[in-house]
Amino acid sequence: MFELAPVSLWLEDYSGLKPLFARWRAEGVTDLRSWLRADPTRVAECAQCIQLLQVNRRTLSLFGASSFEHLKANLHEVFRDDMLDQHVEELAQLWDGELQFSSRTVNYSLDGRRLAITLQATVLPGHEHDWSRVLIAIDDVTEQARIERALRASEGHARGLFEHSPVSLWVEDFSSIRRLLDEVRAKGIEDFRVFLDVHPEFVDRCMREIRVLDVNRQTLAMFQAPDKRTLLNQLDTVFRGEMRANFTEQLVDLWEGRTSHQREVVNYALNGDKLHVYLQFSVLPGHEARWDQVLISLTDITARRKAEAYLEYLGRHDVLTGLANRAYFIEELQRLERRGPWPVTVVMVDLNGLKAANDRGGHAAGDALLRRTGEVLGKVVEGSMSASRIGGDEFALLLPGVDERGGQRVIEQLRDLLALNNQYHASAPLHLSLGMATGQHGARLEAVIHEADQAMYESKRSFYARRERDRRSGFSSLD
Repeated sequence: MFELAPVSLWLEDYSGLKPLFARWRAEGVTDLRSWLRADPTRVAECAQCIQLLQVNRRTLSLFGASSFEHLKANLHEVFRDDMLDQHVEELAQLWDGELQFSSRTVNYSLDGRRLAITLQATVLPGHEHDWSRVLIAIDDVTEQARIERALRASEGHARGLFEHSPVSLWVEDFSSIRRLLDEVRAKGIEDFRVFLDVHPEFVDRCMREIRVLDVNRQTLAMFQAPDKRTLLNQLDTVFRGEMRANFTEQLVDLWEGRTSHQREVVNYALNGDKLHVYLQFSVLPGHEARWDQVLISLTDITARRKAEAYLEYLGRHDVLTGLANRAYFIEELQRLERRGPWPVTVVMVDLNGLKAANDRGGHAAGDALLRRTGEVLGKVVEGSMSASRIGGDEFALLLPGVDERGGQRVIEQLRDLLALNNQYHASAPLHLSLGMATGQHGARLEAVIHEADQAMYESKRSFYARRERDRRSGFSSLD
């Protein structure tokens, strides 16, 4: 049985350790571990007290020895380097009175291979008094150790990728949401959107069931959180507002079996900053049945959205005055002609004296007049009304749902705002010519604009005619 055992067996004589341990105790040694680690020669002294009596065939093959004598003559090649600390632990177990001890350590074959082993040692019955027969069983776990090292390295690599990812990563548990969806399906619900319309509280319930398992460093930086605990305790600050509608769409995706999906959503940092993020949701492989591990990546696209919004603003607004531009004006005309509301009143506006201002004070003076015009017109519109700069010195007000009387009230407000503006800029008064027209349902707005234009041009002719008749008199601010 000893010879044919499938594990390496060693029969050794530890009786020489008995008197050595007794001497050290007499000298006052109480902590053998510290005593041996303080001086490695003491470990060597212990090793000299151990005698190898016999090994089996498996031992010879494992360590690459041709015979027992070959192995015994080269034990210094077997027991070396990084096995020292574990050997100290084995000796300490004997010192503490244990008749069995175990360890996981390292030996070396005679051809230099490093062997990871587990060691089980037992003082055989009848030899407890002198430790003269100790049976040691060694199991080669080199491959297992290699696999464990590879697994630890893989886990460390994955953890490193997770922690240092340049995007925000969240690992979440959606298993409770899976259970809730299964319960709804079991009730025979087929149209999930209709169900959510009828039971909006179901969305809130699902949101409360999300469990965040982990987040990475980029998440803390992105959401202005000092640590994970602070962030997880304030998720109601992060997920609010528009997030509910986005989460509703996410539930619909999950209901329809799309366990991997993407969308743009809005979150909030803990300092209140609004974050536009690109969300990618994936149930991790191996967790499709329960959704107990879900990876969510959030890429901050706030800067991109701001740039897009600014470009969109530039495409629809005049930078100098802050009003809408001609492209917006034409688009809004088409929309109003299709959908109303009617009646629609149009006020055409022309800035008088722009060329003269440019000639006297340069374009800076003219630009100042244009900006002031934008301020005045911008303040007079409200609700669905709009003010646009449609040419160099030409402007237009669109007043949907406003009749002729309402249009006159807007013009009166405009006169008051213009007078107030001129009080602050008495040295460079602002003069505007106006024309108004109102179109009823079914009218062509192009014709309404033409009518308002004609009225504005008549006002402009009157303005310059009066100025020509009496250059010394003060001009009215608006004609």
